[in-house]
Amino acid sequence: MKAVMSNRAAIAMYVLPALLLIMVIIYVPLVLTGYYGMMDWKGFAPMKFIGLGNYNKLIHDSMFWKSTYHSVLLGIFSTLSLFIYLAVSMVLASRIKGANLFRKIYLIPMLLSSVAIAQLWSKIYDPANGMLNNLLMAFGVENPPLWLSDPNIVLYSIFVPIVWQYAGFYIIIYYAALKNVSEEVVEAATIDGATAWQVATRVKLPLIAPVFKVTIILALVGSLKYFDLIFVMTGGGPNHASEVMASYMYGEAFSKYNFGYGSAIGFALLVICLLMTWLIRKLTASNEDVQY
Repeated sequence: MKAVMSNRAAIAMYVLPALLLIMVIIYVPLVLTGYYGMMDWKGFAPMKFIGLGNYNKLIHDSMFWKSTYHSVLLGIFSTLSLFIYLAVSMVLASRIKGANLFRKIYLIPMLLSSVAIAQLWSKIYDPANGMLNNLLMAFGVENPPLWLSDPNIVLYSIFVPIVWQYAGFYIIIYYAALKNVSEEVVEAATIDGATAWQVATRVKLPLIAPVFKVTIILALVGSLKYFDLIFVMTGGGPNHASEVMASYMYGEAFSKYNFGYGSAIGFALLVICLLMTWLIRKLTASNEDVQY
C-alpha cells in the first residue's frame, strides 16, 4: 500500500508542473477572455461590467457574421486541399523517379515565416510588376485581375498562398502515415489482383483514415483562427472583403481599443472551434469509436 502511495506521489510530482503550465498558458487566459468579454473596457479606463451586452451585440453584428463566413469558407477550402496533399504524398510514397528531390522542395514553405510568404505573394500579385500579371499579359490577357484589390476575388487570391504555405506540413504527415502501412498487406492485395488504384483507395486509405481525420480537424480549426498572412497581405480589406474572425477581433481590440468586444469575439471564436471539432469527430466516428 505504501509503495502504491509513493508511486502516485512520484507520478503527481512529474505531472504537476506540466498541469500548472497548461493551466497558466491555456486555461486561465481562456477564462479571462470570457470574463473580459462581459466588460466595457477601452484598455485605459476602469472596466465596467455589462453582462452579456457584448455577446448580444455580437449576435446582431453583420460584420462578425461576414468574417465568420469568410473563415468557414477558408476552412472548407483548406479541407478540400487535403485531398491534393494526400494525392501528392501517395505519389511520393510510390518510389517514383525524382521523389527524393521533391520531398526536399515541398518543405521550403515550412521554413519561411508567414510574413515572408505574405510579402512574396504580394509581389507575385502586384498589378503592375507582379510575375502573375506579367505572365497573363504575355499570353494575351489585356486586363489581368487586381488580385488583392478586387473585393470579388481577394479572398480566393489569399487561399492560394495559404494552401502553398501548409502543403509541406500535411504532405509530410500523410507521407509518414503511408510509409507505416505494412508492405505485407500491400503485397497481399497485389497478389490477389488489386490494381494500383485499388491498393491506394481500398487498402492504404482505410488504414490511414485516423490520420486523415486528425488533419481535417487541424485544417478546419486552424483556418478558423487564421490571421497573420491575411493581416499582412490585405489587413482584411478591401472594404472587409477578406476579413476573417481573427483579423476582425484584432481590429476591434487593438485598432478601436474596444477590448471588451474584442474579447467577446475571441471567446466566440473559441466556442465555434470547439463546436467544429466536436462535429467533425461525430461525423467521422468509426464503429469502434461509437462502441468505445
